[in-house]
Amino acid sequence: MNQSPPFRDTNFFEADRPLRDAVARSGTPPRQVAELSAFGAAWGSGEVADLGRQANENPPRLRTVDPRGERLDDVEFHPAYHDLMTRSMAAGLHASGWDAAASTPGHGRPAASGQALRAARFYMACQAEAGHLCPLTMTHASVAALSAAPETLSRWLPRIVGRRYDGALRPWWEKDAVTLGMGMTERQGGTDVRANVTAALPAGDHYRVSGQKWFMSAPMCDAFLILAQAPGGLTCFLVPRFEPDGRVNGLRLQRLKDKLGNRSNASSEAVFEMAYAERVGDEGQGVRTIIGMVQLTRLDCAVASAGLMRMGLAHAVHHARHRTAFQRRLIDQPLMRTVLADMALEVEAATALAMRLARALDAAPTDPAEAALARLAIPAAKYLICKQAPDLLQEAMECLGGNGYVEEFPLARAYREAPVNAIWEGSGNVMALDVLRAAARSPDAVAAVLEALGRQAGEVGPPMVDAIVSDLRAPEAERRARRITEAIARLAAMASLTEGDPDVADAYAARLRAGTEFAASTWGASGPPDHADALLARVLPA
Repeated sequence: MNQSPPFRDTNFFEADRPLRDAVARSGTPPRQVAELSAFGAAWGSGEVADLGRQANENPPRLRTVDPRGERLDDVEFHPAYHDLMTRSMAAGLHASGWDAAASTPGHGRPAASGQALRAARFYMACQAEAGHLCPLTMTHASVAALSAAPETLSRWLPRIVGRRYDGALRPWWEKDAVTLGMGMTERQGGTDVRANVTAALPAGDHYRVSGQKWFMSAPMCDAFLILAQAPGGLTCFLVPRFEPDGRVNGLRLQRLKDKLGNRSNASSEAVFEMAYAERVGDEGQGVRTIIGMVQLTRLDCAVASAGLMRMGLAHAVHHARHRTAFQRRLIDQPLMRTVLADMALEVEAATALAMRLARALDAAPTDPAEAALARLAIPAAKYLICKQAPDLLQEAMECLGGNGYVEEFPLARAYREAPVNAIWEGSGNVMALDVLRAAARSPDAVAAVLEALGRQAGEVGPPMVDAIVSDLRAPEAERRARRITEAIARLAAMASLTEGDPDVADAYAARLRAGTEFAASTWGASGPPDHADALLARVLPA
């Protein structure tokens, strides 16, 4: 009696009006919209929900040696993880943006396409299970770095875009599809990768790498992009799990990290012992080479965090519609309604912004204005959305009461999962400094982006642009970098919302006019947002 039914077997696409609206704005043709609906039904099923639970309750294990004591360095996963990977790779979450490049090889630097369509799938998949998306994100982004080595890319790309997942530890050329990971940071440097001491020595047509990595993401992948010190300086390298002659490469896994969340995914400490490596890009250009991946991985962080926020909100609204307290449904009680509507407004903004930036990446190869928007707004969006996700998920748990805090319910897992997106691919300070760097390097392009966003954002836009420009010009701009970054993200979100439902855009504009510091406030504390009923009606079908 008085129990909310399980939130299962829900179509993640059809039930999500903000996502459907964002997809419509991307110009997605009807056939692909139907495919997204089918994807949403599959990933919203109870079957996939159970796979996500099992993959997290049975985290990966490292087998360093075989029964004879020979090095093995293999990571074992629960079958549920392999099932999730099979489904995601069949849907192209790891590589669909490069299908066109793979079908027309040899035409210069490849350009990703279909980012908006992939982002919609990624957003939905994250709501079912987020941890397994780590290797898919890195595989997708790896092509941008590998394009600095055309011959290497030509050999790997056909298998990168393959759809048949193969989790076996065997040479990459024996597989139909592969995954790629990354190993950038070292103990002494962390974010400061120029402090890396891992060394790479020329050995004929390849290099031999020796050193350590403190975080090696997804160590079960078929190859890894790493940064190491070559004779000419910090350089990017591709390190496969097997040498060309079929021998296991000199990559040793020390241990798996015991993490707060992201439990289904493996993260490791690794040692390279004269490991075979192929140079990617020129010596000394490692950071420039790797930076090609950054926009893609950072956008995935923002999309995933928006998806987690959507998941938490949907569970909270579903529960509030079915649970009665003090003779009234929770959803009908003014204070709960205020909290939920406040959360819904922020999820609307996060979803619209993330999907708008996916469209910008689609257009960037031929539209300098869209490229400039992506360069400035993606780190800003990652900063804001990824920082808000844990806070919103905590509130969603509170809406469910004690059940939200219990591991059998999925919100506890989502809450533990959320912080990794704010840390991975650059913490908040790194994002803020990157925004300042973009403004300093391309002031005219950034000024044009801000002006365009200000116009589109309506009456709240010009004052926001003036404040951002004033802070950018201030002598203490670096100390204001977080304020600048959040303001740019909110301006871009406002501009994105004006493309959709006018009630949602009006509600967000009202909050911006009021000067509400969302991150410094609790949900609902500033009162119900304008058009609260309309916002809640868009969360889930009645």
